[in-house]
Amino acid sequence: MRALSRKFRGKYLAGLHELYAAEKLAFHGELQALATPAQFTAHLRKAAQPEWVVYAKRPFAGPEQVLAYLSRYTHRVALSPRRLLATDGQNVTFAYKDYADGSRPKTMTLGTAEFVRRFALHVLPERFVKIRHYGLLGNRHKQARLAHARQLLGALPPPAPTQPKPLPELLRAPPAQPAPVCCPFCQRPGLVKVRDVPPRPGARFDSS
Repeated sequence: MRALSRKFRGKYLAGLHELYAAEKLAFHGELQALATPAQFTAHLRKAAQPEWVVYAKRPFAGPEQVLAYLSRYTHRVALSPRRLLATDGQNVTFAYKDYADGSRPKTMTLGTAEFVRRFALHVLPERFVKIRHYGLLGNRHKQARLAHARQLLGALPPPAPTQPKPLPELLRAPPAQPAPVCCPFCQRPGLVKVRDVPPRPGARFDSS
């Protein structure tokens, strides 16, 4: 764990130094003194002296449970529709679990304005996203990196997106129906082909 702590500390401070050299850091208020190179370097040197605490361990139930836990926050809203019990235009009644009381199911009634205010607390601010991708799937230069990776792997490029047909054309041109399969002997339609059975080597058929 100490090796991980020092590795993380070095990566973090090196990243701050690169951002400062690229003039991508802004210093306001009490931090304006760090805008000078000497003060900023001294601040980084001071931050590198103590041991940093980095906590990481294997999940108890495996990565599947971690993904299931995170998916409840990344792919769901704050309150599912089934928990909304009643509303009269002035108040909203919904179900919840009181974890301070042994996770017992309870109901709560709030005014509409207060309910909307609490619900809005779970809405992310503008330009914030729930899931951020890194590496090849990072938003910046994602298409170029994926194309380069496919080139190195010798993979086929992704198919070009097809343009949807306009609605009037779809209405005028119904999807073509497949031709019925006919029996090769009686030529009647309605034959359903299941599979081909190849002849066994050395098998003889009696044509009498």
